[in-house]
Amino acid sequence: MVLSGRLVALAAAGVLLAAWSAAALLVYAALLALAAGIDLALAARIASLRLTREPGAPVRLTERGETVLTVANEGRRTLRAVVRDAWAPSAGATPRSQPLTVPAGERRRVVTTLVPTRRGERPSGRVTIRAFGPLGLTARQRQLAAPGTLQVLPAFSSRRFLPEKLSRLRQIDGAVLVRQRGQGTEFDSLRSYVIGDDVRAIDWRATARSRDLVVRTWRPERDRHIVLAIDTGRASAARVGNEPRLDAALDACLLLGALAARAGDRVALVAADTRVRARLGLAAGRDVLPRLVGALAPLEPTLVETDPQLLAAEVLRQVSKRSLVVLFSALDTAADTGLLPAARVLAGRHEVIVASAADPSLGVLAAGRADNAEVYLAAAAELARHRRASVVEQLGKLGAHVVDAPADVFASHVADAYLDLKAAGKL
Repeated sequence: MVLSGRLVALAAAGVLLAAWSAAALLVYAALLALAAGIDLALAARIASLRLTREPGAPVRLTERGETVLTVANEGRRTLRAVVRDAWAPSAGATPRSQPLTVPAGERRRVVTTLVPTRRGERPSGRVTIRAFGPLGLTARQRQLAAPGTLQVLPAFSSRRFLPEKLSRLRQIDGAVLVRQRGQGTEFDSLRSYVIGDDVRAIDWRATARSRDLVVRTWRPERDRHIVLAIDTGRASAARVGNEPRLDAALDACLLLGALAARAGDRVALVAADTRVRARLGLAAGRDVLPRLVGALAPLEPTLVETDPQLLAAEVLRQVSKRSLVVLFSALDTAADTGLLPAARVLAGRHEVIVASAADPSLGVLAAGRADNAEVYLAAAAELARHRRASVVEQLGKLGAHVVDAPADVFASHVADAYLDLKAAGKL
């Protein structure tokens, strides 16, 4: 039983009767207790309620979604209640509680707004129902189960770069008129020479059989394989800027996936630490982005040391032909975790990009000289930057391309690296 504020206020008012007559106070208290008991008896039975939850649509991180709870009253009394539909704190459920009246034999909907602050599956809690009597003095209260989940998708904030990258892709494809003609490595057709054509493109055998100079035209490579390999170990939990390093990698994966799909390439995914967390076979066209979003949404950093050899083995198992492997990991701990040997194995069979979101705080710490504490912090930051530069140099010697950029432009730099390789015909 729950006592309402109304009952407490009436009880406090009865104290004034003590100054007039003790007998009057006792009579008042007895009547108030009788009214409270009758009110509780007339309250709707919570056991007669049936709760159902409508499936909610997935929402992007920080965007607004809704969950709908239907309360059916199968009892004989009208339900006058306050309902709290509880969710995990990161689901951002509002309002905290809502008044609800459901006549006997009818049903009503309770709509809760969700603004999630974390990616992944956000679970619902139990539904608390406080059913009041007609006088509003007392209430029955129980918690009922109405399981539900909200799928929170990555924010994909890097989609703001997509128009620019698609424009560059069209230039590479030769779909728009630009000063520098897009090149590729796949033969397309022969045509007559025009002023401005590269003389190295002249086909002398075809020219010998024609009255005019004939040049070969090329088209950018298509149907190439792109493998996104994501390290989900403890290094991915480090915050770079306002988000974990893993979220920056997922954002870059979505931009690269959308770009590769438009370019006619196939995209696969492997995410692992000490075990495989997500795996996605080669996809192309319109299937790429929805399948990537579904595979990336549940990923969370795990506080274990990643096994880079496992990640490399999964990539080699995923694709057999030469592909572009984009390895999202941390350069800070690469020398200690075995990333370099794994990159050597991959670079021997594939074109490799190692991508890591840089921590902007290192530059700030390295500039500090105000006192002894700041000098020590600056020395540690410089040491970290030196180790990072050393890893970048070693990866370059292995033949890997390195993307080391701040989180806010990290996805853009990864996409540029892909387009550079495509324009150079190295995929």
